[in-house]
Amino acid sequence: MTRIHAPEVLISEVGPRDGLQSVKATMPTADKLRWIDALAAAGLREIEVASFVPAQLLPQMADAAAVVQHALRHTGVRTMALVPNLRGAQAALQAGAQKLTLPVSVSPAHSMANVRKAPEAMVEEVKAVLRLRKDTAPGVPVEVGLSTAFGCTLQGAVPEDDVLRLAHRLAEAGVDEIGLSDTTGMANPAQVSRLFKRMFQEIGPLTGSAHLHNTRGLGLANALAAYEAGVRTFDSSLGGLGGCPHAPGASGNVVTEDLVFMLEAMGVSTGIDLDKLMAARAPLKAGLPGEPLYGMTPEAGLPKGWAGRLR
Repeated sequence: MTRIHAPEVLISEVGPRDGLQSVKATMPTADKLRWIDALAAAGLREIEVASFVPAQLLPQMADAAAVVQHALRHTGVRTMALVPNLRGAQAALQAGAQKLTLPVSVSPAHSMANVRKAPEAMVEEVKAVLRLRKDTAPGVPVEVGLSTAFGCTLQGAVPEDDVLRLAHRLAEAGVDEIGLSDTTGMANPAQVSRLFKRMFQEIGPLTGSAHLHNTRGLGLANALAAYEAGVRTFDSSLGGLGGCPHAPGASGNVVTEDLVFMLEAMGVSTGIDLDKLMAARAPLKAGLPGEPLYGMTPEAGLPKGWAGRLR
């Protein structure tokens, strides 16, 4: 008989946003909705479904409002949207998004390339979003992901003190969560462990998710280092879709299937059904025919006896 434990970690699926805006093709809306339905059926409790940016910049996200409204049908799933500025936040809240996430780059070079604002200006943008939230949707959490926290392909090394300084400013502004993003896939496990431990020391429970890329094959090793440092929320993408157009070579988010398998194999409950999770690759493939998907677990399959073992 299988013991069922309450989930110990939160897997935040970012494929429908981060993954889809990183590929050239535009997935038809109907396929997006089927994919989100399959993710919800697998037990994902938080899904980043869209980015509210001008359609001429990211045609892949032109249907953001419709996608958010569809995702809201799934009870027990928090529908999250990325917003780069106040205008995006207004549109996301109007559509009904249940959580907002904003990217704030620590690297000035990446910040200018990505959002055309310096990091200091982005802090002011976050403050404007927080005022909007207070006035119109006080129950909606606002998260910031500190991009290029572990290095930048444009700037090079990013000082850890710069990361912590920005984290402090955002904490003082009233952000609910502050995560660290390996936007460029440059992190290593020792670095991840050290920086997250410093974050916990500096801002405590406001320390949020680990957003990691597998660019150099260290995605899962970095996730394990983050877990051991105390992180309990992880961003990942089904099939490893994702990257950053302003971080050359930074391909591939951590594969959700592999991350869930690693954690569950360790006895760490995610609340996700791995068989249903891997089945969610079917609507993704149907919506993006020919797009390469990644993941060792889907290729190898689950070990013999997996479904009935105690964990």
